[in-house]
Amino acid sequence: MPELRRDPVIGRWVIISSERGKRPSDFATEQEESGGQSCPFCEGNEHMTPPEVHTVPAEGSDGREPNAPGWQVRVVPNKYPALRIEGEIDRHGLGMFDMMNGIGAHEVIIETPRHDRRLHQLPVKKVEQVVGSYRQRIVDLTRDPRFRYILVFKNEGRAAGASLSHSHSQLIATPIVPKRVSEELEGAKIYYGWKERCVFCDIIKQEMEQKERIVCENEEFISLEPFAPRFPFETWILPKKHRPLFERDNDLGLLAEILSETLRRLSLTLSDPPYNYLIHNTPTNGRGTDLLAYHWHIELMPKLTKVAGFEWGTGFYINPTKPEDAARYLREAELTEIGD
Repeated sequence: MPELRRDPVIGRWVIISSERGKRPSDFATEQEESGGQSCPFCEGNEHMTPPEVHTVPAEGSDGREPNAPGWQVRVVPNKYPALRIEGEIDRHGLGMFDMMNGIGAHEVIIETPRHDRRLHQLPVKKVEQVVGSYRQRIVDLTRDPRFRYILVFKNEGRAAGASLSHSHSQLIATPIVPKRVSEELEGAKIYYGWKERCVFCDIIKQEMEQKERIVCENEEFISLEPFAPRFPFETWILPKKHRPLFERDNDLGLLAEILSETLRRLSLTLSDPPYNYLIHNTPTNGRGTDLLAYHWHIELMPKLTKVAGFEWGTGFYINPTKPEDAARYLREAELTEIGD
């Protein structure tokens, strides 16, 4: 029988439609094209992108020239940015409508020089270099007082919005806090006002006691299926201890380990699905209760179903796979070692 489940952070309801219940094999995924000769993200094509703002040099390439081969991770401004870094914020009205200049930053994190490697196929040490680059760019952009929020996200596969198949993530800094983050922050602060506890910490504690929706864990991080997921196999990764700011988390090796394992389990279980993930973090001007109530986390969503009229019209999501079943399928995936 279908169930209605309420998200404990923002109060959003979802429909778990067990009568439509789907196993991993029921989700068809589109195969991606291969290529690389004219790919601007491949090593040797550095001239095809804007000048880099951050790199992780390849081993033995400490003396490399900027914008040249010899890198493991490379961060460049997006050639077609959603927001531009030049200029000042100009808030103004147009009658009853509010406007401002499109000020922000839009960067691309090129995760590997190899066109034939996805993030889940990289050794954990190289995944650590990727998440370390996320942190470095957030720390740098947080110094700009024009920016209120910095979102790191990844679109993997054409169906998830990736325009290039070479493995990469993106970062956008905005002069306002996005509505989705504001809703989470407000829900977390309301919960903290009731109980003087972080709602995410309470979720982690209960999930570790029940052990129904855990995918994997290590000493510092947990990967789980949320109680009220919007999408089949939606997965969250959270630090077990209360940590409001991603850029202040020092356990990047263990984060890379659990991110890699989670992506590998999803890849094996769902035959390399397209997916999105994003890092929800405390706003750059977060103070006081914000830091006590909010808990940074990664939300990872395989692209397996389509949002249609009912979802757009009501705000409800219909999910055909129970999170308890999804967690079990992912735990049962038999992983193998990754080579260089």
